[in-house]
Amino acid sequence: MRRAGAVIALLLAAMACSMPATGRAEAAPSKVAWSKCHADLGRFECGTVRVPLDHDQPNGTRISIALVRLPATDPGRRVGSLFLNPGGPGGSGVDFTLFAGPSLFTEDVRARFDLVGFDPRGILRSSALRCFGTPRQWDPFFTPFAFPTTPDEEQTRMAADRHLIAACDQRGGRIAEHMSTANVARDLDLLRQAVGDEKLSYAGYSYGSYLGVTYANLFPGRVRALVVDGVVDPIAWATGTGDEARTLPFAARLGSDVAAQATLREFFRLCDAGGPRCALSGDASARFAALAARLKAHPLTFALPDGSTVRVDYSLLIAATFGALYDSSIWEELAEVLADVEAQAGSAAPAARLRRLAVRPELIAKRGFPRYPSFIEGTPAVACTDTDNPDDYSAWSTAAAASDASGYFGRLWIWGFSSLCAEWPHADGDRHTGPFNAATPNPVLVVGTRFDPATRYEGAVTVARLLPNSTLVTLEGWGHTSLFLSRCADDAVARYLVRPQASGDDVVCAQDDVPFSAR
Repeated sequence: MRRAGAVIALLLAAMACSMPATGRAEAAPSKVAWSKCHADLGRFECGTVRVPLDHDQPNGTRISIALVRLPATDPGRRVGSLFLNPGGPGGSGVDFTLFAGPSLFTEDVRARFDLVGFDPRGILRSSALRCFGTPRQWDPFFTPFAFPTTPDEEQTRMAADRHLIAACDQRGGRIAEHMSTANVARDLDLLRQAVGDEKLSYAGYSYGSYLGVTYANLFPGRVRALVVDGVVDPIAWATGTGDEARTLPFAARLGSDVAAQATLREFFRLCDAGGPRCALSGDASARFAALAARLKAHPLTFALPDGSTVRVDYSLLIAATFGALYDSSIWEELAEVLADVEAQAGSAAPAARLRRLAVRPELIAKRGFPRYPSFIEGTPAVACTDTDNPDDYSAWSTAAAASDASGYFGRLWIWGFSSLCAEWPHADGDRHTGPFNAATPNPVLVVGTRFDPATRYEGAVTVARLLPNSTLVTLEGWGHTSLFLSRCADDAVARYLVRPQASGDDVVCAQDDVPFSAR
């Protein structure tokens, strides 16, 4: 998820000042010089903080971290700053805060906290990993399919991966060796000091949960309040169990294909229960399976008004369906699109809508970007340096084929999210691989949606068990993270952020609006 006014660059003091919990010298903190920015969007302020490229060398090369702040609405009751991360990896916390910040959290939380978003190292407005001269040079990275389904398409995907890998190897620079989540957590601790907070308050979503869990384990004594929502299983992400990383890519270990399949089954169930409110009702599962089989055998071609055509194949169907599963508020639209494609309507409208669902727009500003946005480098630079993976593409083929036996989404996840890690040339010796069970002075609040298509509910259960005295909020609902789905979950998060004490009991919430139900 998510012009620029003046941005003031500050240098951190050169002398190391202490030995933190990570056992390495720490750069001295500095205050942020905030400057008003993005006035058309609200009362935002921007700033930068300089941090060490290599936290093992606090007096060495520095890089810049870009921040944005939405000040608390009631300064007299202000508690401090609440740092935000929207996930990715590679998501922009600046954009997330600019566009989602004003509607996040309850009025009480907004009154008491400055919301602070930041672009992690290597990403967008911060000192960025830049593997190409211009975005036009990305073209060979994009394939004509969303994910490979044949051996020939797998070879095309490998060639696309190697185009990006070669570019990053040639011009990525030193930052490519320092983009692990652990180094982002070390930056975050300096940002905490830079805004003047004694301890960290943080909310991380999706992959942002892994950043939060990593911070809690590197700096447990510095946690004030930490919310993780849409939770990544940290063990599956980093190393897996036993020797499974030798044969299973991290994307396969996470089980997100299983989570997406379970969510799709709920889409079918709720669709059929909705009857006329769902355009695909009447054994929605069988209708979808028949459509998938038809598109796999014979892709459809739709005519555009200008005389050109658009092709709808199996991979586009699965990618669009997966994209729509993230947000159950658009499931009625998904059902309509699927029914239109099923009927092979003569216009291009179904194809255009399907494509829009497959590439759903994020909350991204169309201005204020650097000339070169590091959109395609960020995810592998973090994920591949964080995780243990097989070193041969055959493992991706095997894992994807195994997933095909039980669902639709394995190839999309396993190839689309992690295949670059097969030959990624960069490593970060300062990454954190566990343990993940440090005791924090205040409990961690863990939020999991029962049918989350991207991060399995089981990931939230795992983290709640790992972190002592944590509280688990279970949302009986559908979609990726709990954001904007349940007032009950929102209130639980708000109570915790204001007074981060152990509740003693886990919390179960219901989604406010059930898809395809009468309103």
